[in-house]
Amino acid sequence: MTSNSPQPEEIPAGPPDTPPGAVPAVVPAGRMARSEQPVLALSAGRALRPWRHGDADVLVTASQDPAIRQWNRLLVATAEDARRRIDGMHRRWRSEASAIWAIARPDGEADGLIGWGDIDLAGGSAEILYWVLPTARGGGVVAEAARRVSRWALDDLGLHRLRLCHSVANPASCRVAAKAGFSYEGTMRSALLHADGWHDEHLHAVVRGDF
Repeated sequence: MTSNSPQPEEIPAGPPDTPPGAVPAVVPAGRMARSEQPVLALSAGRALRPWRHGDADVLVTASQDPAIRQWNRLLVATAEDARRRIDGMHRRWRSEASAIWAIARPDGEADGLIGWGDIDLAGGSAEILYWVLPTARGGGVVAEAARRVSRWALDDLGLHRLRLCHSVANPASCRVAAKAGFSYEGTMRSALLHADGWHDEHLHAVVRGDF
């Protein structure tokens, strides 16, 4: 009796097994680097735009603000330091490591910062960071900006999971997280070192499809 089926030794070998835990990249490398950083519109004439050298004094002022210094690692002593930091923001966009915007008033002047650090294109994740000067506090500016950059990260860039972490002693960020649609997921013990020591942190997150 004959058969057209190959004998066991004749079956061609397939591709090697995928190593455990290996997954394809969620976002292709180069997607950010090949594009210009966009300007994202907010309400009331505000916008999110790339930082520029003309904003150097804003970074110096922010570094001296007690509330910003309490919760952020922002140490900018001079305008020259600020310009170097701004150049670094643009380099990190091109290297696809972070995406940082200035929160700008209708007159174009910056009074806040928001964006994504720790971008992992292969893993599809990033962590939000932000601060604002007193002129931008209250009125929901930060929550609106957080929601806008989240839509960009999920819909335009193609990430899957976004996280927002903050000290448990910073209830204002809890309110921002809730208003921006980030769900509370738990407390990370002794997770971040501030000037006054180690702080427990709340973890909030959104995943694709949440909004």
